[in-house]
Amino acid sequence: MVGGVFFTTGGYGSVLQVVNAPRGVGADGVVRVPAWRWWATEPGRLDWASAVALFVGTLYFGASLAVALFGDLTTAQLHRDVWTPEIIGCVLFLVSGHLALTEMHRDRLPGARADLGWWIVVVNQVGSALFMAAGIAAFVRPETGDALAVGIANWATFSGAACFAVAGVMQEFERP
Repeated sequence: MVGGVFFTTGGYGSVLQVVNAPRGVGADGVVRVPAWRWWATEPGRLDWASAVALFVGTLYFGASLAVALFGDLTTAQLHRDVWTPEIIGCVLFLVSGHLALTEMHRDRLPGARADLGWWIVVVNQVGSALFMAAGIAAFVRPETGDALAVGIANWATFSGAACFAVAGVMQEFERP
């Protein structure tokens, strides 16, 4: 659950980064930065939509983590209150990554080399795909009460989290 709090805080940090990002360079050569905001609605921007999808996905994961801590849930409760929010979160992570890749592609000149920002998005998207694999593998069979593939679920969760951690470290070296 503690990891989930950090995960959600990081998702919100992505929103803060987008809504407070520089908005261009003025005629005088000075970078224009908006006044600090804790939230903004900017649905016309792919980077904003990507960050919000990521943040909402972390909220779904947090909800599933909280419910999973209750323990002694029926299979129906596991499906409804743990597995379904996890899968919704996974879908939102994949949507977030797709929007980020679309934005990166749109802003890139044809034939341009992949920069660090592009690689950060790709590593995050690999992590999102691994989380989806973990979510599918964690589906609980109603007839047995067992997960489809616990080993795959654990491996993919760890590997996806590692991708997110690596991408987070990579962001430290990215400069606007």
